[in-house]
Amino acid sequence: GSPNLPRASLRSPLGLLRLGQLVLGAAFWVTVAAHRYEGAAHFALFAAVLVWLLTLVLFGLSLLGRWALVPWLGSRWLLTNLVHDLVLGVGLYVAATGIMGYKAKQKSYCSLPGYSQHCLYSAYLSASVCGGITACLYLFSGLYCLSRRCRDQRDII
Repeated sequence: GSPNLPRASLRSPLGLLRLGQLVLGAAFWVTVAAHRYEGAAHFALFAAVLVWLLTLVLFGLSLLGRWALVPWLGSRWLLTNLVHDLVLGVGLYVAATGIMGYKAKQKSYCSLPGYSQHCLYSAYLSASVCGGITACLYLFSGLYCLSRRCRDQRDII
């Protein structure tokens, strides 16, 4: 039969944080990808898409309760989520946010009244704000997983 979606995992703090991470992460990389970008913004886009896809996989497996199917990582699912959130999520989103913030600062001149060329300042600034909030969400979910691990709990819910 078809798998039941456990509502408990969707309503858990980690489930709600994952939804926020997916929405804001998508907003980040769609904002960057929809505008002309160059240089280090390529890395920011790569990092955001990589973390977003891995988060989607983790969330999907957690939601369906199928993490046991993942070799070696399934038995360490809480630790897998913890490392993903604190190392990949926070680390790569802080780097991507820094890059987009720097690029926004470089383009800040074009937000002046009377500037007639296409301005990327607002796109870069929006991406850096979304990236910063997303990094905070990854930090909160990592701390949530860490607190569960410190209390000797082995499950993510």
